[in-house]
Amino acid sequence: MSDYKHIMPPNEGERIAIGDNGELKVPDHPIIPFIEGDGTGPDIWKASRHVFDETVRKVYGGKRKIAWMEIYAGEKSLSVYGKDQWLPAETLEAIKEFKVAIKGPLTTPVGGGIRSINVALRQELDLYACVRPVRWFPGVPAPVKEPQKLNVTIFRENTEDVYSGIEFDANTPEAAELIAWVKSKLPKKTVRADSAVGVKPVSAFGSQRLVARAIRFAIEKKLPVVTLVHKGNIMKFTEGGFMKWGYEIAKKEFGDQVVLESELAEKYGGKKPEGKVLVQDRIADAMFQQLLLRPDEYSVIATLNLNGDYLSDACAAQVGGLGLAPGANIGDRAAVFEATHGTAPKYAGLDKINPGSVILSGVMMFQHLGWDEAADRIVDALGKTISGGTVTYDLARQMEGATEVKCSEFGKRIAEAV
Repeated sequence: MSDYKHIMPPNEGERIAIGDNGELKVPDHPIIPFIEGDGTGPDIWKASRHVFDETVRKVYGGKRKIAWMEIYAGEKSLSVYGKDQWLPAETLEAIKEFKVAIKGPLTTPVGGGIRSINVALRQELDLYACVRPVRWFPGVPAPVKEPQKLNVTIFRENTEDVYSGIEFDANTPEAAELIAWVKSKLPKKTVRADSAVGVKPVSAFGSQRLVARAIRFAIEKKLPVVTLVHKGNIMKFTEGGFMKWGYEIAKKEFGDQVVLESELAEKYGGKKPEGKVLVQDRIADAMFQQLLLRPDEYSVIATLNLNGDYLSDACAAQVGGLGLAPGANIGDRAAVFEATHGTAPKYAGLDKINPGSVILSGVMMFQHLGWDEAADRIVDALGKTISGGTVTYDLARQMEGATEVKCSEFGKRIAEAV
């Protein structure tokens, strides 16, 4: 193992490895790095870790066990590493070495200050796929009449688009130079001199590996449809390129396992052949309406960074909010599973916040490890706990007759139900 300055690897446990074909080789006692998170992160992590450890103990009877290893990012990292060390180099090195990590929410100042730690993690580790499954648990209050109809997994490209960090403040020499270049190439286009400007890179490589992962997921899970969501009617070469390249990789890599929407009428009489995955596309703004009015027609969504950010949170709102919305950032060499909500600093240390997002992110982590029995048991136990009316304050205030419990107690109830 590598030598670390502040990270302390556990005395027991083994590293996860990646085989020649990209498959994970998971030992029975894997070392999993974790980041507690800022604000309510420590409360949430403590409750979630109890669920994970108890589930593994009950399901595998001691044969398997996770060896947890704390690594640092965000506010806690400042106290360990010093000023401006929001994301230390050895945290990145630890994730590269141990392949799989999980984290709570991290602080990101709005406006000036540091760039997003979450975005930096994704870009530095090339975690190109942000995967967000969204489903409803019976008993959870929702703003729509039939929340059970929404059950989608969103694959959001993580490394490109307007989140790439290529932007310049208004009235700077860099902005003026870029505006002048645009004017020289496109004299009929007007960019005001006092504009802040940014660049929206979208590549064939980045688009195709994201779409391929989404299609592979649909095939493995026997899901019927992959929808490419874009705004290619307006941004024809970036968003439109994503759509074009997505269709290209669908046919090139998956051949007779998929059927394109354009082929349905011509080759199949308008009906999807049994056993094939339909690959289709939708304009982004229309897709928001589709997910409200006809959510059960969609199962896997592949899209660019900004569209995916909006869509995943909007979908989560339909089934009760971010408190039960898990997420994962996955690349070919590493994966980080995470809470999708913010740090909620006013509730820090109050043992109050719903730990469901991190718990369900742990479910995704177990699935990634191939420990599906543990994943299924947690989902079942969480569902039973919520439907039984034992919930944290965010749900209790919306559920008639519910019993409100603390974050830690909610975790204990789930662990007991496993």
